[in-house]
Amino acid sequence: MSEKILYSYSALFDTPDKIIHAAKTVAEKGFKKFDVNTPYPVHGMDKAMKLTKSKIGWVTLVFGLTGTLTAVTMMGWMMAVDYPIVIGGKPYFGLPGFGPIMFELSVLFGAVITVVALLMFFLKLPNNSHPVHDTEYMKNVSSDKYGILIEATDPKFNKNEVEALFQELGAEKILPIYFDEEEISFKPKIFDKKFIGFLVIVAAITSLSVYGTMNKVLYMIPFSWMSEQGKSIPQETSKVFKNGSDMLPPVKGTVARGYLPYRFKGQPDKAAELLVNPLLPTEENLALGKTKFNIYCSPCHGYLADGKSRLNGNFPAPPTLHSNKVRNWTDGRIYHVIMEGQNVMPSYAHQLSEKERWAVINYIRVLQRSFNAKESDLL
Repeated sequence: MSEKILYSYSALFDTPDKIIHAAKTVAEKGFKKFDVNTPYPVHGMDKAMKLTKSKIGWVTLVFGLTGTLTAVTMMGWMMAVDYPIVIGGKPYFGLPGFGPIMFELSVLFGAVITVVALLMFFLKLPNNSHPVHDTEYMKNVSSDKYGILIEATDPKFNKNEVEALFQELGAEKILPIYFDEEEISFKPKIFDKKFIGFLVIVAAITSLSVYGTMNKVLYMIPFSWMSEQGKSIPQETSKVFKNGSDMLPPVKGTVARGYLPYRFKGQPDKAAELLVNPLLPTEENLALGKTKFNIYCSPCHGYLADGKSRLNGNFPAPPTLHSNKVRNWTDGRIYHVIMEGQNVMPSYAHQLSEKERWAVINYIRVLQRSFNAKESDLL
């Protein structure tokens, strides 16, 4: 190359105080295209250089919100359009339940696109060359000196004025930095063949490694010990029992530890006569009963137990719980229905604990009283 092309003028200083003063002075002089290099972060440098906030944060925000919107749209379409179903009284568009998916897609979109933008657009990969690489200036600021450089493309750049400014600031050494031939001839290519080829090779090696690990290595000793342990697998033939079945019924008359069978199975009249509600209708018990009623009972019976189902005709609406028949039932009789179900209503013994069943009955009594209030209740 016959003539060197100037990239910048640089200056080296001995102390952090001097580089802070130099950066502040250069910024106040109106220079825009300048940079500071130090062997470690110097407190207050951002303020001295009058740096604005990085735009990379906006990239993260925009694509993070894009991930959130994608999650809401996807889940909303699945729940309200593709496969609408009421579960435990929850609405079709149950936004609180979308939280984990919204969070994951927000982080995924924001993180991945931020890294891609940082590498491809802010750092301009695959171009990894820079005029200051392998210069005396970079060797010094990477060790024990503090440097500042002003690019020749700055609108206010003047070689003599910049050199005079650095001398005035007390620079230990002033060094010009030039482009080398490779940097001048380099043409940025986002889709550089070598770079794309490198990414393809990395992706292939990663994919093969993961495939080999998940499908081969984990099925070798000692990783296979858990999957190949002696155990009974449902629906498979047993070599232990004579009938060849692994799924055997419990021995007749046995009771699981900590479990008491329902004594009045198939005996609603005895349940009505002998079962007594052990819970008082306190504020705490009624609050529990209301919560469980709204979750498990209101989808069919309605919030007021008046038989106005919230399932939009998906199932036959049950009769009202405010009829004379149900109001005259004992708490034990209602308890029996919860335990064993009635007509199309299934048992809720597994959904509700014993305390919760009695609490629901107390709340039903409150609803019945509110629909059939006496004049004395208003006093």
